[in-house]
Amino acid sequence: MDLGHDLTAPIADTSRTALFYVTEAWQRLSRRLARGRISALRFVGTTPDRLLVAPIDLRAADAHIATEIYAGRFPLAGNQLENGGASPFLISHPSTAFTANLHEFSWLRHMRAADHDLAAANGRSLVDDWIAAYGRNLNSIAYRPDILSVRLVAWFSHSPVVLRGADHGFYRRFLKSIALQMRYLKHIAPGILDDETRFRARIALAMASLCLPTPAGAINAAARRLDAEFERQILPDGGHISRNPQVLLTLLTDLLPLRQTYVNVGHRVPVRLSAGIDRMFAALRFFRHSNGEVALFNGASAVSANALMTILHYDDTAGQPFREAPHSAFQRLSARNSVVIADTGAPPHGQNSRKAHGGCLSFEMSSGNNRFIVNSGGPGNENPDHVLFSRLTAAHSTLTINDTSSLRFSKSRFLGPIIVGGVSKVSVENIDAPGRWLGFSASHNGYLGPVGKIHCRDLQLAEDGSALHGRDRIELPGGKPIGERDKDTATLRFHLDPAIQARQHDDGTIILNAPDGECWAFLCGDARPEIGDDVHFAGLLGLRASKQIVLTFALREISDISWTLMRVPRPPVSIEAENS
Repeated sequence: MDLGHDLTAPIADTSRTALFYVTEAWQRLSRRLARGRISALRFVGTTPDRLLVAPIDLRAADAHIATEIYAGRFPLAGNQLENGGASPFLISHPSTAFTANLHEFSWLRHMRAADHDLAAANGRSLVDDWIAAYGRNLNSIAYRPDILSVRLVAWFSHSPVVLRGADHGFYRRFLKSIALQMRYLKHIAPGILDDETRFRARIALAMASLCLPTPAGAINAAARRLDAEFERQILPDGGHISRNPQVLLTLLTDLLPLRQTYVNVGHRVPVRLSAGIDRMFAALRFFRHSNGEVALFNGASAVSANALMTILHYDDTAGQPFREAPHSAFQRLSARNSVVIADTGAPPHGQNSRKAHGGCLSFEMSSGNNRFIVNSGGPGNENPDHVLFSRLTAAHSTLTINDTSSLRFSKSRFLGPIIVGGVSKVSVENIDAPGRWLGFSASHNGYLGPVGKIHCRDLQLAEDGSALHGRDRIELPGGKPIGERDKDTATLRFHLDPAIQARQHDDGTIILNAPDGECWAFLCGDARPEIGDDVHFAGLLGLRASKQIVLTFALREISDISWTLMRVPRPPVSIEAENS
């Protein structure tokens, strides 16, 4: 499979990086000029006299957490902070992620779940603390646009519990703060990077237009700007431009209540809202495994089953997942109760690549109630080392050459961690054999610049779902053979879900055991696989230890390697084992 003999890749990477510097400098200047001098005085205006509606919140709530917060223990972002009676906004925090979660106020939903006066008073007290400490501090982390958007939605959604038993003075402070935050977000929204953050800002502003007394013209303007984000960010196949499946779930969690709020207040729903939601649901079904979990590509992390099912409850589109997501650039093979999902696309461009992963041609495989082969996923925390490691090709179930990544990330503090080189072209073709298997063949040029080689991968899923056959080839441009003096080494990795146990037979076969007893075998006749230790970044409770299957080989000896994953009978269980 020829990728066009692109021998100019190193030059292209250098030119692309230079262009990124120019583009980023211009965008920063434009944003700064647009924002002007930031001061709370600029955003002072009339205070709304009331709230009209409180949107629903689809996130799971736990009254026990409200009790913990009342006791001064804040369990956020995988950490717990005990405030010792002080305001949580005036003491140091264990991590940036904790600080972000605290200022977002999504945890107010737990007070609403508690549904008693004490929880309401505690929530109101904490909101008042925030207004006093940060209400006018527009240059603080609290006014970072992603945090600000989430906080506005949370304050609207949980205003009933915050205002329960409130006096007139607090009611006015609350509305005055909302108005200031809304004006500030509206001012900076055009300059926010064209990504999920700007989409969520437009959702928050559209919701604000409905929850506060707002002229019809302003409501329609907010709706048009939201429609523009659907046009820019939601691809025709329903995927998001970030190529991260989890972004779909995050956006739908706020879009569904927003749509219902339009209906509740009797205002026309934005033109692209309902159709866009339907496309996103189709994409979300595409990325679901046989056990219902979402695939881990481009920073996607673990999602609780309750959160996913709550959102899917609103999916009225039904239908089977597509075989291919052509605009998002993913492939899906599904037979019986086996599912294979593979990344067959180049990364997003420019600043939209800040969170993209080097997982081109990686795949995940599930069967029944179990995920067997996965990618390492994105960490739930903001630890910079974990974030970096999770983006490397080695953290994905695919091939690396010389243990380098197929994408090259910027190390510039000015540009940020965007992608400045690597995969720029991917070729894909269907290789189905009716009655035998479903399959595709793909290749990418991510290693063409560094080592002058192309990675090609074929995946074929048997039509009864009992076996997955893979073939990985390393080719030179023009089909030239790899020479005997070649010094490059390739490594194939198959990351296992933490729930899967692996053991190896003397003949090299590796048996994968799922908790429910389902078994698959990994076989490779060209090289002996090894079982290695691994780290799974996408655990709900943080990093988890796991295992991986690893095959390492010199390209001068092996440049074309085939392997098979095959369902095998469950091992017999003895009476003694059952009794134990």
